[in-house]
Amino acid sequence: MANRVNVNTEELKDRLVAINRVVKVTKGGRTFTFAAIVVVGDGKGVIGYGLGKAGEVTAAIAKGVEAAKKNLIKVPVLKGTVPHEQAAHFGGAEVLILPASEGTGVVAGGAMRAVLESVGVKDVLAKSKGSSNPHNLVKATILALSEMRDARTVAQHRGVSLEKVFRG
Repeated sequence: MANRVNVNTEELKDRLVAINRVVKVTKGGRTFTFAAIVVVGDGKGVIGYGLGKAGEVTAAIAKGVEAAKKNLIKVPVLKGTVPHEQAAHFGGAEVLILPASEGTGVVAGGAMRAVLESVGVKDVLAKSKGSSNPHNLVKATILALSEMRDARTVAQHRGVSLEKVFRG
């Protein structure tokens, strides 16, 4: 993920994706710990995720938010949707993200919906295949979004100007 970005952290909104309760059985009884996966985004194309682990739910969420603020990436959002279709997989989770026309809304399942809404996408079609593990789904979705390219980047890479493309 080469497109890391620094942004004002006051603008970021955090969203809890999943909480996992882990039990360790010892001689003295059961010890409960919690793992929380959190997504932060500013709704304008910046997104990050983090995993926090602690003995209490609120502490795990706070640690997840801090971890998410440390690995933010910039995603191209074009007229409220993604610029092109993109697929990615992480572990057993596979995701497919497709651009949609205005008014479609976010058609995506739980973990993918949290990521896409946090990044600021208003209209998108998304499908998850394989594993439904929220950790891997979040990572696969962010991987797919990080591989998105906007028209300016593609034109610059090809060595052409956008005026030539749209005129002729």
